[in-house]
Amino acid sequence: MKYEYDLLVIGGGAAGLTAAGMGANFGAKTLMVEANRLGGDCTWTGCVPSKTLLHASKMAHTAKQAEEFGQVTEKPIDFSSVMEHVRNKRQEVYEEADDPDIYRDMGINVRFGRARFVDPHTVAIEKDGITKDVTSRYIIIAAGSKAMVPPIPGLDEVSYHTNETIFELEDQPQQLAIIGAGPIGMEMAQAFQRFGTQVTVFDMLPRILSNDDEELTEMLQAHLESEGVDFKFSASVKRVTQSGNGSIQIKTEIEDKQQEWTGDALLVATGRTANHQYLNLDRAGINYTKTGITVDDRCRTNHKHIYAVGDVTGRYQFTHMSEHMAKVAATNALLKIPMKIDSKHVPWSTYTDPELAHVGATEKQLQDEGTSYEVYRFPYDKVDRALTDDAADGLIKIFAKKWNGKILGATIYGKQAGDLIGEYALAMRNSVTLRNIADTIHPYPTYGLGLRRAADQWYIKNQSEWQIKLIKKVFGYRGTVPDLSDEERII
Repeated sequence: MKYEYDLLVIGGGAAGLTAAGMGANFGAKTLMVEANRLGGDCTWTGCVPSKTLLHASKMAHTAKQAEEFGQVTEKPIDFSSVMEHVRNKRQEVYEEADDPDIYRDMGINVRFGRARFVDPHTVAIEKDGITKDVTSRYIIIAAGSKAMVPPIPGLDEVSYHTNETIFELEDQPQQLAIIGAGPIGMEMAQAFQRFGTQVTVFDMLPRILSNDDEELTEMLQAHLESEGVDFKFSASVKRVTQSGNGSIQIKTEIEDKQQEWTGDALLVATGRTANHQYLNLDRAGINYTKTGITVDDRCRTNHKHIYAVGDVTGRYQFTHMSEHMAKVAATNALLKIPMKIDSKHVPWSTYTDPELAHVGATEKQLQDEGTSYEVYRFPYDKVDRALTDDAADGLIKIFAKKWNGKILGATIYGKQAGDLIGEYALAMRNSVTLRNIADTIHPYPTYGLGLRRAADQWYIKNQSEWQIKLIKKVFGYRGTVPDLSDEERII
C-alpha cells in the first residue's frame, strides 16, 4: 500500500462526520481533518443554536399568551440568559455527538488544521505554522460553506451579524434589520420579534421563502406580520452606514421611492457560499465553479478517487442532504456500489412557528413542465389534535396523479410540518400512493392523522355522479347525490 490512508475526509461537519464514520465502519484506515471544531455549521452556527433559540422564543411567546388561560406573568425576558442557554445547548450536543474522542474510539484519526491539496493524492495539513503532508487512496471533500455577504455599498464598514455571529450576542437589540427573507431570515425574525425586538425584514423579491409554495408562504407571512414583523419587499438596498453612537442606517429603494431604516443591529441572511477557496483545488486538477466543487450524481469529481459532498458542492444546503451525499460518496468509493443522490425526494423545512415544509416537485415546477396533476388539500382546522392544541393555522397540500394517486410533491404549513413531511418523502421514495396512505390506520388524535385525511381526498375527488347513482340503484339507497362540483368539499 503506497498511501498512508485508505480514506481522507476534509471537514468535520455533518457530511465529514458521516463519511469518516462510514469509512471506519467499512474497515478503511481513515483520517478526518477539521480546521476548527467538529460539528461544523449545524452544531455551532446553524441548526442546533437556531432551533434552541426558536424553542426559547416560543416559550416566551407562550408565557405572554398565558393570560388567555387565566395565568399572568410579568417577569421580563433575560436575553443574556437565553443566549447563554443557547450556547450551553450546543456545547451539550457537541459533547454528546461531536467530541473528537467519540470518533477516535471508532478508529478514526482526527487531526486539526487547514487542509490544502498538494497533488491528487496528497494533502498538506497546516497548524500553528507547521505543515505535514499526508497521502490517501480516496479523498472526500466535506469543507462546508460560509455565510454569503452581498456586495452592498458600505456594508464592510458596518458592524453586522451573520448566522456565524448572531448567537454570540449578549445584549438584546431593540430594532433589528434582517436582509434576506429565506429560512434563516424567517426563523431569526420570529425568534427576536417574540423576545420583544422590533424586526424589519428586507428582500429584493416580492415575498418570503421564494422556493416554497406561494399560497402557504402567504399564510406564514401573515402569521409573522400578526406577531409584529415588518416586511419590506422588492427592496433594493443601496447603502448601509453606521453612526458614531453605533446605530445603523439602511437606505433602500422600493417601487422607485427612497426609504431609510435606522436601528441598532443588522443580520445579513442572504444564503451561503461553498467553502473551497483555501483547498488549492487547482493543484489537484479538481474542477469547480464559483458555486462549488463540480460533482456527478455519485458525488464524484473529475478524479475517480476524489469525491465532494454537502455544502461545498453548492448543490444542496441542508444537513440531511450533506449526510445523504456523504453516504453516497463513501458507498461508491469504498464499496464500489453504484449509489446515486436521491434528488427527487429532497425534503426541507423552515422551523418557524408554525413550520413550513416541502418534498418533491413544487406546483410551479409541475406547471412549468406541463405535468398533469391534481391538488389535494386538507386544512389544520379539521385536524382534531390541532384544535386541542390551539394550532388550527395550517394547510396540507399534495400534488398527485389523478387516477393512481402517485405523489409528485407535498407541502405542509402548520405545527410539526417538518416531522410530518417525512411520511410523504418515504411514500414517494417507495411508490406508496395516496390510496395506500388513505387505507393505512393512523392513530387518533395526532397530526399524522391529518396526512391520512388529506390522502382520503383522493377517494373523494375520484368520485363521479354516475357511480353514486349506480350504487343507489343497485342497493336501493334513498339518500341524495352529493354536490361533486364543489371544489372546496372536504370530508
